Amino acid sequence: MMILRSSPSSPFVRKVRIAVRMLGCDDRVELRAAAITNPTAPLSATNPLGKIPALVLEDGRTLYDSRVILDYLDHIAGGGRIIPRDAQARFEALTLQALCDGAMDACVLIVYESRYRPAEMHVQSWLDRQAGKVARALDALEASPPPLTATPHVGDIALACLLGYRDLRFDRTWRNGHPRLHAWHDAFAAAVPAFAATAP
Repeated sequence: MMILRSSPSSPFVRKVRIAVRMLGCDDRVELRAAAITNPTAPLSATNPLGKIPALVLEDGRTLYDSRVILDYLDHIAGGGRIIPRDAQARFEALTLQALCDGAMDACVLIVYESRYRPAEMHVQSWLDRQAGKVARALDALEASPPPLTATPHVGDIALACLLGYRDLRFDRTWRNGHPRLHAWHDAFAAAVPAFAATAP
């Protein structure tokens, strides 16, 4: 049994959990909560960065981050399932994943700024820079939402998790001015039951 060190609110963990369900690996992966702020917890022993998700394989090796884990899950599921085999489609999917992961990173940094630093120590120019990354990503995605295929790929999964995290932590504000993304989100949720099943 593989062990996924995780937290239910992490959008990066949600990416992995969706992939696990989509690829039929539920019976091979056990979720375990990770103490991300404790440097002596098992997470830091398996991932020196102390970040989630981390997937501990049956032989004791650990894979991280979410992109590597999704690649591995696709591999053990036969390949070509959530990472396209065709070169053009593959790099489009991986680029979309990189864009959405970058926007999620910026969202998490904004959340952490308010969670771990007192208000008088916030650096507004830094917060604005992170918010700008997210705004530009959402605007680019609104201008050209990805088509949903019969089996969504890693880029689609990452986009759904980005939008879900914006719903969770930012009061669904992304929906204002992004009607095409709103429609895409609803279509993904309807097509992929794992999205609702993994909601924090």
